[in-house]
Amino acid sequence: MAPPRTTGPTELLLVRHGESTANVAASAAEAAGALEIAVDRRDADVELSEAGEEQARALGRWLRSETPPVAVWTSPYHRAASTAELALAEAGIDPTVHVDERLRDRDLGITDRLTTAGVRARYPEEAARREWLGKFYYRPPGGESWTDLALRVRSLLDHIDAVGPDGPVALFCHDAVVLIIRYVCEGLTERDLLDIGASTPVANASVTRLVRDGDGWTLERFNHTAHLEHSGAPVTQHDDREAGEGDPHE
Repeated sequence: MAPPRTTGPTELLLVRHGESTANVAASAAEAAGALEIAVDRRDADVELSEAGEEQARALGRWLRSETPPVAVWTSPYHRAASTAELALAEAGIDPTVHVDERLRDRDLGITDRLTTAGVRARYPEEAARREWLGKFYYRPPGGESWTDLALRVRSLLDHIDAVGPDGPVALFCHDAVVLIIRYVCEGLTERDLLDIGASTPVANASVTRLVRDGDGWTLERFNHTAHLEHSGAPVTQHDDREAGEGDPHE
């Protein structure tokens, strides 16, 4: 048996991006029973809302009182990279920041920008196929399944483990990515993952912390939002909605 790892990242701080303009638009479209979500740009370019910027700065104020991350990896998507930039500036810290496409949001293919009603109206066969296969294994045409996401997350975690410096590392990413990292690091089952996602939507600018335990990882906190409440920033929980469940901009 190999000895436990004694160097490298000791903590993973998983941060979901602040509220985005597409989060707001998707929630409004779902509430109105619309078929499409009113977004005017591709998913990678979606910006933070004013509330999302406030959440990112509140996260930065919280980071001032914590052991700062020695390195940061961020999704290239604007809403995640902007959350990292605002939070680090507010915290007054300047760790090495790596932009890595493996942290990007899940690609929804032909179901992108459609609400639950929109998928069922435009692609009834896909809606039925998704119901049959289940959320974890369903891959929309042109898009990714959650298992596809798990493959790139495993690759990224191996990379960070090999090159990451000693100490805490922060990952700025997306709702589904936070959950899939938990799935990989904690050895969860499909059912475990789906139950967590259904019962606890990952809040915008929330923090999930995994601590190294020998050769594995232990969950220390999940979906932490006290830093937002303490700063008076809004706490927003736009549900994971994709391929027939709504908001693709997790």
